[in-house]
Amino acid sequence: MMQKRIIITDKAPKALGPYSAGVAAGNLIFTAGQLGIVPETGEPASDEIKGQTRQSLLNISAILEAAGTELKNVVKTTVFLRDMNDFAAMNEIYAEFFTSDCPARSAVQVAKLPKGMAVEIEVIALVP
Repeated sequence: MMQKRIIITDKAPKALGPYSAGVAAGNLIFTAGQLGIVPETGEPASDEIKGQTRQSLLNISAILEAAGTELKNVVKTTVFLRDMNDFAAMNEIYAEFFTSDCPARSAVQVAKLPKGMAVEIEVIALVP
């Protein structure tokens, strides 16, 4: 029977509720949605989409590292945007993190995100 393992790291923000930042199941890692929150302060990295996107992906990278993998092993991302008009700006920063062999991705506009943030990103990655 496959066991799940909870991924814990101080390099990503603490959960805002009863959930784990990351969960390993077999050779897959599932991250919770990551806001652009600075782990050390618990505050938004920025008021704008680019800074929040960058911090969200840095947080994801930290969770993946704690799980024994990295961004190049991400197979699927889901991006939640407060405003689809921010898509191009988000995509500009996203492209800095995923430069080749990019994962599958969905991007949707949502009515509201926690803490009034502009973007939240979650991923599924392989552990090689």
